This record gives sequence, structure tokens and C-alpha cells, in this order.
Amino acid sequence: MMVCYVSSGVLMSPSGVFMSPSGVFMSPSGVFMSPSGVTMPWLVSSQVDFLSSSPSQRECERTSFSFYCSVRDLLPVWLLEEQRSMETFSWEDGPRGFLPAEALLYAVVHDHQDYASFLLHHFSVCALRAPPCSFCCCSGGAPHLSVAVRYDRLHILALMLEALKDCSERRDFLDGCAGCSHAADAGKSAVQLAVELSRSDCLLLLLSHGAAPAGLEAALQRLSSASELSSCEASELRQVQRCMDFLLLFLPSPPPLCCLQDEPQRWQCLLGNEVFRWLSGLAPPPLLLQALRCLARSGPGQISALPDFLQQHSWQ
Repeated sequence: MMVCYVSSGVLMSPSGVFMSPSGVFMSPSGVFMSPSGVTMPWLVSSQVDFLSSSPSQRECERTSFSFYCSVRDLLPVWLLEEQRSMETFSWEDGPRGFLPAEALLYAVVHDHQDYASFLLHHFSVCALRAPPCSFCCCSGGAPHLSVAVRYDRLHILALMLEALKDCSERRDFLDGCAGCSHAADAGKSAVQLAVELSRSDCLLLLLSHGAAPAGLEAALQRLSSASELSSCEASELRQVQRCMDFLLLFLPSPPPLCCLQDEPQRWQCLLGNEVFRWLSGLAPPPLLLQALRCLARSGPGQISALPDFLQQHSWQ
């Protein structure tokens, strides 16, 4: 799906589907959908009357909007669960309540940490399974991890990764691509999205829990672009550099990188001589990098606790 920006910061595809930078879709008829394809329920009354064919369906839409507002307003967990389990939110496949996975998506978006903790503790991995997509009638990828990365919900991301600790499908969740083909982050794993958005803390958390260190080329391009922009703030450049550093810490061996051979002097300046030679296949990894790998794999807190001179590009 081709996508273009408009001045308001909203993305629009040629087919007329709108989506915000946070990955929420809106069709021309006013139906909002999350990145996983779950219909978002803020419909005005005129749109409800137009879209709904029965009083029961209209009531479902109003109830769904009420639940959304309740999560947004961070109401107590017991009240949310009572509302989720006792009300009817969907009439598509017969009357049913909100699934735990759908409720968890709302909790992630609005950073309701207590509710996310309850859902993950009570329903475990079931709360992380992709809910059915009302747009294309399929289940897609691992949306919860990607949504947590996009909204930078570090605490909830840690809860989700802890819930996956002993799961036999853990690898599928960690390295799976988010959402259906029409979703904002389709085809990207949570790690790739963290690199793209420069969410360094989320990236370290994912990698330390066993996610594959994908996205090295994207990290190199982000580093190159950030170094060229005079308007790039120091904090933003630091996040880009941290993402690059964390990928290198967990990278077992560098893949072939043609871009390094095209502009060797430029990349040598950006990466440092030792890292450049290692990524080019000309030398082993720097000794400090090898030493830091043991700490990195033992947990994200170990790296964060290091003094500044042992972090960032200190091995260059």
C-alpha cells in the first residue's frame, strides 16, 4: 500500500485509508482500526447509524466505545474486567465480549500498566495472541510487542516478555512480523521497528530476551541520516547510536554489507576503524565489544549500569 504524508501529520493512501503516525487506520467511512486490524470504536452517531444495520450492532459499537474510554481514563482493573466480560462488544460472529488480546492492545496504547499486568498474569500468552482482524478476516503476526515499541511502553513490554519466558512459541512472538498486510507495521518485527523508531531501551529489552538482532542495515542508514542532519538533536543522535551499539552487542557475525564497500572512508569515520574492519570481514570484533557481550546477554540492567566511558561507541 503506497502511503503519502499530508500537512496535518496524518498518512493517507491512494485508496483513501487514513492512518495516524501511531499506526491507527481510519477508513473514509470513519471506522478506525488499530495496527492489528481491530476496529477502534470512536464513531459519531451519524456514522453509527450509517454503518450499522441492526439495533444490536449499534449497541455493540456504543458499548465498545465506552470500554475504550474506560481504558483510556485508566479506570480500576476490576471495573474494566467486569465491563469486558459482561458486555457485548461484537456481533460479527455472534455476540461476544472483548477478547483479552483486544483489551491488552487498548491497555498498551493508553499505558494502563495495572490492567496490562492483570491481563498478562491472568491470561498469560493467550493475551498476546493476535486478535482476528475485522478488516481482512485473518490473524496477523505479533502486534502487541510492536505496538508497545511504537508507543514506547517499556514497562508493559517488559511484562509481555516476562510472560513469554517459558512459552514454547516464544521465538514466533519475538521475531514474528506485526499485523496483517494492511497494517502500519506489516512485515516488520518488533526489533526492526525499534531500530526504525530509535527506541533503544525497547531494543535492548527485546534483544536481551532472545529476539534476533535484525535490522543492521536499517540501523546503519539511520546513523548515516542522523549524522548528516544539522537539525538532529544530540539526544536523538544518541538514541540512534545506542540502537547501533546494541545490535552489534548481540550480532553473532556481521552479514555482507555492500554499503560499507561503496563508501569505506565515510563509514570508517562513522563507525570507527575497529568496528568498520569487523563489519567488513577484515578483523575480529573489538575486544571490549566481546567483553560487553557477556554483560548484555545477562540482562538489560547490566549494560545500563555501566559508566559512560564503557557505553556507546567506547569500543571504537
